[in-house]
This record gives sequence, structure tokens and C-alpha cells, in this order.
Amino acid sequence: MAQKPSIPKGTRDFSPQEMAKRNYIFDTIKEVYALYGFQQIETPAMETLHTLMGKYGEEGDRLLFKILNSGDFMGKTTDDELKERNSLRLAAKFCEKGLRYDLTVPFARYVVMHRDELQLPFKRYQIQPVWRADRPQKGRYREFYQCDADIVGSDSLLNEVELMKIVDTVFTRFGVRVQIKINNRKILTGIAEVIGEADKIVDITVAIDKLDKIGLEKVNEELACAGISADAIEKLQPIISLAGNNDDKLAVIADVLKGSETGLKGVDETRFILDMLKTAGLANEVQLDLTLARGLNYYTGAIFEVKAVDTPMGSITGGGRYDNLTGIFGMPGLSGVGISFGAERIFDVLNALDLYPQEAVKGTQLMFINFGNKETAYCMPIVDKARNSGIRTELYPDAAKMKKQMSYANAKNIPFVALAGENEMNEGKVTLKNMVTGAQTAVTPDELIVIIKGEVRQ
Repeated sequence: MAQKPSIPKGTRDFSPQEMAKRNYIFDTIKEVYALYGFQQIETPAMETLHTLMGKYGEEGDRLLFKILNSGDFMGKTTDDELKERNSLRLAAKFCEKGLRYDLTVPFARYVVMHRDELQLPFKRYQIQPVWRADRPQKGRYREFYQCDADIVGSDSLLNEVELMKIVDTVFTRFGVRVQIKINNRKILTGIAEVIGEADKIVDITVAIDKLDKIGLEKVNEELACAGISADAIEKLQPIISLAGNNDDKLAVIADVLKGSETGLKGVDETRFILDMLKTAGLANEVQLDLTLARGLNYYTGAIFEVKAVDTPMGSITGGGRYDNLTGIFGMPGLSGVGISFGAERIFDVLNALDLYPQEAVKGTQLMFINFGNKETAYCMPIVDKARNSGIRTELYPDAAKMKKQMSYANAKNIPFVALAGENEMNEGKVTLKNMVTGAQTAVTPDELIVIIKGEVRQ
């Protein structure tokens, strides 16, 4: 008995309808990226392990999918090495390549390899799948797409402003209301310096983030449990209780951080970005959020995160400023800033809010019934004429029973069906049937095109 087919855990098949929705997402993001002057690149699914290893921390290294060398990959392995059962050492001998974990490290490698060809600042976007050997669970996959955009070779904060405008434009086009949260790594560093708890910044932000859920007293208790001194907790109170608009928050933070040069620089950078965005006429709210602490080992300046307002979902876009992306490949000092749209979560958000436009699912608009060779020969030029006019058209391949052909059209939600028998051919016409209303009309090929294109515009 044949084995039942399956796919690896953490991967998915996508139906034509799902692909239409996904392409709507990708196409929208691509259009906006291009609108802001970004150029598309692609990198191989495989990278050398030398490129990938050591870039994502110990946990990230464990989650890399490694690819066995082709040929006799065990040929140079000794019996002692096999008996030792050291997985990492054996993997180093058996595997020279791995599937990319993200798009950022391959991009850094790309910039270093092609530095002589690139015009700086270099604005790139990249929409490709990545792979992680993570434990599959709801909303977490082993294969998923990232939609990244980065600007490297420029320290200007206008780049951060532009990226926030891109975020606003994309989600406005989707019809999704979002809240854009912004923070700065330098502010977080400054807070840690001022309260004397430099190594506890993650614990601090995690606790503060729970303020709305558990209240001030419980937050202070969590801070104490994390080993933060009573004096440091007292100094944190103005920040924990931060309220008002962005300008009010910045004024309080600037006062708290007056003893930290790094912290004040973070305040100035954030103020510049927020002031520039005030004049941009954004459709969505930008909120200064001091609890935002993503990528603390990676980001060096502004940090961004985007959440949907009307449906519960984690972060659907994120990013920030980094000062040494290419330093890992021997090209230090190249500053950059980037964002990444979470395509999988955006897909879920648009489904939850039913925001996919009808035209996003680009199915067949017109189908010609097949009555036999003579009728097909008559219809073929009309089929070509419709396609040349931009109408998505198909001719049923077999001279099957009418019921079967009509059922096919209904199953695919094809709005129009064209029929041509003896009478129609004698008159140089076809009978056009509206599958929604049931109305039938004898029309010329030119009239057919006008009717269908008119319906599409409506």
C-alpha cells in the first residue's frame, strides 16, 4: 500500500485563493517600496555555514537547518569520531551549507561582496522565504516569508522618517488601522546608566510593559524580584508612570536622563523623528513607547514596532537602526536602518478583518463553452481578442456535457460564460451569459469586451 503523502511539520501548502491573497500582500509592499526608491535584490536559499554560524547567538545556531554535503560526506570520518557522537563536530564535517535563517545576514554578506558595485546609500528590499528549525505551533512556522527593506551607508535620521512613512502607506493601502510604536536604544541605555542597573534593562522593560495589566504596585514587585534595588526602582517611577503625548513624554525622559550623554542623544534623535512625522500627514498614530526593547543586542538607535488596532495580534512589522551590520564580515562602520513586514501575520489580520479587495483574487473572468472542433475554431480568435484586451479568459478544453462545463465555471466563480453554436457562428456573434444574474445576450466580439470591461470597472 502506498504511503500517505505529507509535508514537513511547520510548512504549508497554499491554495490558489490563498496565493491570490498572499500576492496581493507582496505586490502592495513591493509597490510601496519601489515608490520610495528601494531596489529589489534576492539571495540564495542556501548560504555557507561560515556565513550563518555565530550571527544569531547560541539559540539561533541551533535553529539553523543544515544541508548535508553531496557525495560521500562520511568518507573522511573516523570510527572514533562516530563513536564520540558529537553532533556539532560531525555536523561541521558533514555540512558546509545551511538554509538562510533571516534576510539580514545574507544582505550584510551581499553588501560586503558587492561593495564596489553599490551606490551608497544603498536602498534595498527583499521578499523571500526563510527557514528555522523551531518547534512548530500556532502562528509559528519553519518556513515563512520576510519582507525587508534597508538603507545602508547613511546616518541621516530622515531614513527613519521615510521608513515610518512606508509603514503608514502600506497599512493605509491595506485598510488596516495600526499603532506605530517607537523607542530608541540609546534612551534604554541611558535609563540603565542613570539607575545603575545596566545589565537589567530587559527585566525593566518587560516589567514596565505589564503596567496596564497588573498596575504600578505589581510592576514594582516584579522589578524587585528581578533583583533591581529599591533606589533604582524609585528612580524609575517617573518613567513607569509616563503619560501624555509624545512631547510630554520626551520632556520627562530628558529630565530623568540629564546625567546621561547617551540617553540625551537618544531623546534628541527621537524628537527629530517625531517632529518630522508631524508634518507628514500620517493616517496612523505614532506613539513613543519606552517598553519597546526589541533586538537589544542588535539595534543601536531607533526601534520600531507596529501592531494592528482592530484585531488581537502580535507585532506585524518591526525594525530599527544598527551601526555595524557589515562588521561581522570585515567591513566595519557601515550604518543602516531597516524594517520587516510580517507577511504571515498580515495575512491573518486581513483575513480576520475581511479586508481583501474582491479584485485581489484574480480569477478567470470569461469562459468559452466547448461544443466541438468546429465551434472551438470559431471561438479561438475571440478568445485571443479578449485576452489581448486584458480579460482573463479560458476555453474549456473538452467537448463535455454542458452541465459539467457550467459546474466548472460555477466552482471557479467565473462571472461570464460565452457560447457559440450554429446560429451564433452564422451571425458572427456569441451568446454571453451573466452567471450571477442568469441573463443571456447575443453580442459581437467587440460588444462582449465592452460589457465585461464595463462590469469589471463597476
